[in-house]
Amino acid sequence: MRVLLDTNVLLDVLFKREPWVSASSSVWRAHEDGQITGFITASTITDIFYIGRRQKDRKSAREAIRTCLETFHICDVNRDVLEEADALPGEDFEDNLQVACALASGLDVIVTRDKLGFVDSSIPVLTPEELLARIDVNGE
Repeated sequence: MRVLLDTNVLLDVLFKREPWVSASSSVWRAHEDGQITGFITASTITDIFYIGRRQKDRKSAREAIRTCLETFHICDVNRDVLEEADALPGEDFEDNLQVACALASGLDVIVTRDKLGFVDSSIPVLTPEELLARIDVNGE
């Protein structure tokens, strides 16, 4: 299963955000164990740096982006993807960009803690817990 991980899932792991770190860490491990193939958007990297620098410090933020670059596949963000995101009906452009990247990369599902931000998504959207249950049930 090819999965786009929303920024909030990564931030939960990288900065040990409670109470979400446990489920999000299990999703991260599922990627590392080959149960899923994890993707993130190029714009997620800049978001992680910005948030990490504000919540921690510059060094922690740089380590976080290096970890993500070493761990996950990166979905391109180019003009076509940005125009697709702009044309989508969702109210939040960042969430629309996640959907547009997932569509352009042929991904199967988006994993996020904010399913309400993806109500108009044409790709299935799962919480980390829902993805973990699906992996366990299907033996993927």
